[in-house]
Amino acid sequence: MTPHVPLFRSRRDFLRLGGAGFGSLALASLLQADGPANPERKRGGEFEPRKPHHDPKAKAVIFLFMEGGPSHVDLFDPKPELTKRHGSPLPASFGKVITPMGTGGNKLLASKRKFEKYGKAGLDVSDWLPHLAKQADDLCVLRACWADGLNHVGSVCQMNTGSVLAGRASLGSWALYGLGTENQNLPGFVVMTDGGEVLGGARNWGTGFMPPTYQGTMLRSGPNPLLNLATPKEVGAERQKDKLELIGKLNDLHKRERPGDAHLDARQSAYELAFRMQAEAPDAVDLSKEDVRTKELYGLNRKETAEFGHRCLLARRLVERGVRFVQVYCGAGSAWDAHSDLEGNHTKLCLRADQPSAALIADLKQRGLLDSTLVIWGGEFGRTPMTEGTNGRDHNPFGFTTVLAGGGVKPGFVYGQTDEFGLRGTEGKLHVHDLHATILHLLGFDHEKLTYRYNGRDERLTITDGAVAKDLLA
Repeated sequence: MTPHVPLFRSRRDFLRLGGAGFGSLALASLLQADGPANPERKRGGEFEPRKPHHDPKAKAVIFLFMEGGPSHVDLFDPKPELTKRHGSPLPASFGKVITPMGTGGNKLLASKRKFEKYGKAGLDVSDWLPHLAKQADDLCVLRACWADGLNHVGSVCQMNTGSVLAGRASLGSWALYGLGTENQNLPGFVVMTDGGEVLGGARNWGTGFMPPTYQGTMLRSGPNPLLNLATPKEVGAERQKDKLELIGKLNDLHKRERPGDAHLDARQSAYELAFRMQAEAPDAVDLSKEDVRTKELYGLNRKETAEFGHRCLLARRLVERGVRFVQVYCGAGSAWDAHSDLEGNHTKLCLRADQPSAALIADLKQRGLLDSTLVIWGGEFGRTPMTEGTNGRDHNPFGFTTVLAGGGVKPGFVYGQTDEFGLRGTEGKLHVHDLHATILHLLGFDHEKLTYRYNGRDERLTITDGAVAKDLLA
């Protein structure tokens, strides 16, 4: 472990460090996480584009994270038997089912949704998602995903980091660590929420044991996702240049007395990125240059879809400019968590997410970007076929749906199956580690070889498990 070093050793030390900080307030959200330094990577070269293990299908990832657990049996996995047995108890042959709100075994709850088959392959999509249904020929539906956690905090963490326990590097961090970024003037890993607090917080886009330079950069919700991008009018280019050079010298002096401190490396790297972003980020986040048709495609003209549509459109603009990994939360704070009033909850959230999600896929495709961009749509788990109370569903990590599009997966394809009620996966089961291994494969990596040395152990995203689902690869 890196020994603890006092932040201030003297009054002169305080003034020197404080003076550096006064000139570097912009984009403080870049500086949230901690982590040990990697001796094999020198500061300044962390983000240079690097070659993966094999030719990648995807160059970038956009993860549309539906936090709280969308109900797969009401969205992508219709169960006629569930409808037929509505009100009956779960058969004893299913055994004891443990759920967060108690032992599962309440009466079966039929879906009220109408399912139809869409696209050439006849994918089943419910009437809650009419816009995504029109993109059926580009969707790869994984029906038998499963995870280890029963509750949101651990499950969101596992979907992001591979473990229900905090302290590991996130999927986006692994992508940035492995590939670098194609644009040195923008963050390589960006996270956007809808204003809610993601359960577990920044650990879901943190770096754990990796250097903090690979953590996700949070963009704010609303029309001004990045603050302090513009240089004050009274500060000219020459004055800013002189100020930054002085700050750099002070930081270097500070670092000489504290060698091997990854916090300082991350801070200095973040300040340098913040300066470079002033040239390119304003254009990247400015949606005024998008035409009316595109804005309407994403639903920016509708109250229900405008906020999520704004962020989905921004995700496309970022990927277009070389950002490696973009995560967009819908329902941050577990809003999809329909323990009661499933109909009211999912009606509202599907209305919010459906059109922008479909627009993103269609827009990427028409711009020639879908083949090289993997879009992921899903949450941390699904929901039970048994009722909770009278009109809700409990958490279901035993078998749920995740949807992929582009980036080298088979379009118009269903992979895996759940049982007749949608409780557990029965065929083509994909643990979170398998899903992560497959995502890394699409990015050009062997998940067993993409490692980071920490405490004498070669750590990896999939820990000690995981296998690539080759049957879903195009």
